[in-house]
Amino acid sequence: MLNFKHTKYTYECGTDEAGRGCLAGPVTAAAVILPEDFTNEILNDSKKLSELKRDALKPIIERDAMCFGVSHVFQKEIDAINILNASILAMHKAIDRLNKTPEFIIVDGNKFKPYNSVPHETIIKGDGKYLSIAAASVLAKTYRDAYMNTIHEEYPMYNWKKNKGYPTKEHREAIKKYGITKYHRKSFRLLPEQLKLDL
Repeated sequence: MLNFKHTKYTYECGTDEAGRGCLAGPVTAAAVILPEDFTNEILNDSKKLSELKRDALKPIIERDAMCFGVSHVFQKEIDAINILNASILAMHKAIDRLNKTPEFIIVDGNKFKPYNSVPHETIIKGDGKYLSIAAASVLAKTYRDAYMNTIHEEYPMYNWKKNKGYPTKEHREAIKKYGITKYHRKSFRLLPEQLKLDL
């Protein structure tokens, strides 16, 4: 069972991102403030849930959260400021969209930059420890997956509907065959270096 709160603050916000290790598409973050009476037996780190469960949880979180925000930071910006800064920027933008000002922010992972003057704490594997971070991880993942499904229609050969832009063998093979698209992150190593010895 996940913990409800990390602090005594009413407006404690959990934030998390999805898509950090992808070769294509945005990094997407969500921020969630849950009400005191929120409970959910299924909610967990989005990586531990099936797609079916994540999709079922999304409307429940949106309905029951005190407030939530979701934001994409796209590949051009990722290439310009690097993926770590882009992930933090996405979290800040998601927090910007909350209609309540958080009193405290709990962040999944170990890196964050101060958001205005709101105190924060980074929590390793926080999405498996706190409900609000788990809720943020589910929203970030479902919103990002929906976006990848949309751009899949434009470039079906990369099968983003299935791999969501992650570096699967199939995705790398498609890059080798078709080259890259406007959705690929050019600052990422899109193909492992091939070393050939001419003997």
